[in-house]
Amino acid sequence: METNHHYKDALTNLTILYVEDEEIIKENITKVLKLLCKKCISFSNAHDALEYFKKNSIDIIITDINLPNMDGIDFVRQLRDIDEKVPIIFLTAYLETDYLLEGIRNRIIDYLNKPVDFEVLLNSLLKATKDILDNGRYKIKLKNSLEYDVLNKKLLDLTKGEYIKLTSNESKLFDLLIKNRHRVVKIDEIKDTIWQDSYEATESALKNLLNKLRNKIGKESILNISKVGYKIEVL
Repeated sequence: METNHHYKDALTNLTILYVEDEEIIKENITKVLKLLCKKCISFSNAHDALEYFKKNSIDIIITDINLPNMDGIDFVRQLRDIDEKVPIIFLTAYLETDYLLEGIRNRIIDYLNKPVDFEVLLNSLLKATKDILDNGRYKIKLKNSLEYDVLNKKLLDLTKGEYIKLTSNESKLFDLLIKNRHRVVKIDEIKDTIWQDSYEATESALKNLLNKLRNKIGKESILNISKVGYKIEVL
């Protein structure tokens, strides 16, 4: 029971991407998911969902198999080209052997029959959360013997055994770079995340913030892609 509470707590910090073309089902399931996780983004087609996934940090994916234009199988194949580990849950009105085989090939966490039962959905999400934690997706190692706990937003110096304190803006920037470590984060995206008022989001303010963060995690840890953005280096 305590273990389940641990996974439920972790689930409240996760972001779910949900794909379903039946509007009423999508609305109802989305409402439930928003009660369980930090954020739920829903789409009615796989193409838009895939484009969103490429540009944003997603923890768990739930997708119907029978989707228009690009079905769930093709969607998952393309997802796996980008991310080999993100937990994926299939929804289906019926289950065929071919779907099972594709699921095995693409490491599907679970299959749920429609209509979806709440307890079954919750158990699948907890299973996905366990997979995330067991595979260390939220313990990210950096250079200089640093380790970042994404769920708890804590940066640990493994050599000293001490946590490194970050200011609010340093933490926002660091978290943004970590969650998008597979790509270059654009300058405008960083500014929009850190500062609410555009007049505060100056080039000098951004450079000052980057310098302060680099001084704490290592100057070589954040790469500058000229006139494009920044990318964090992880091990």
